[in-house]
Amino acid sequence: MRKVFVVNQLTVNYDQTPVLWDISFDVEAARCVGIIGPNGAGKSTLLKAALGIVKPLGGSVTFFGSSLKKVRKQIAYVPQRNSVDWDFPVTAFDVVLMGRYGRLGAFRLPKKEDKQAAEYALEQVGMSVFKHKQIGQLSGGQQQRLFLARALVQEADIFFLDEPFAGVDLSSEQTIMQILNDLKAQGKTILMVHHDLNTVEAYFDDVVMINTSLIAFGTVETVFHPDNIQKTFGRNLSLLDEVMRLSEAKLKGNK
Repeated sequence: MRKVFVVNQLTVNYDQTPVLWDISFDVEAARCVGIIGPNGAGKSTLLKAALGIVKPLGGSVTFFGSSLKKVRKQIAYVPQRNSVDWDFPVTAFDVVLMGRYGRLGAFRLPKKEDKQAAEYALEQVGMSVFKHKQIGQLSGGQQQRLFLARALVQEADIFFLDEPFAGVDLSSEQTIMQILNDLKAQGKTILMVHHDLNTVEAYFDDVVMINTSLIAFGTVETVFHPDNIQKTFGRNLSLLDEVMRLSEAKLKGNK
């Protein structure tokens, strides 16, 4: 299988403090990859370093064997909701249409087909009825669907999502997950920072387990087990004992 995303010895410091240390893994096309770890483990930093938002201290990241600069239009990013200014006076439709700007080039206005693409993306995420709403008037789940719609109109090949289910309702989570599965079926690759360990096995093909350094990477079946969970989170995580119990039960065939 073709490697579409390769991380090689990536190291990132914040104010001389290591956030990521010597991270290496590679992702094949048409996979849904979960990035999991405790708070402060470097999950979001991994995405930001890959996307050039944060400058790494060392190492490299390539997409389709090329640098980010050469393939930027093939990559879409859905940031954390708390990084967005929801008071900004734009409508839901405006935000989605922004996803087309990278394809328009400098000083070009959106065309009819760009607006149609934005309309269709809103329809895909169940947000057409809210297209004229100011973004701050939307619920958390609606806001997350909106930024997924903005990613969809980019027609990317790799999608990075930073905790897309944080603070969203179950209906929105299910809608978003269905869209991501549809994208994967089309050959797209998804990498997602995720915090709910109970849904890892249901949502992902592969998992990156990090806590500053890489604890494990591989298929969910091979690396998402109690030993690696404990190495990643330690025993202070409230969900750890329950996840370990469920994992052990699965290994024994007792679901």
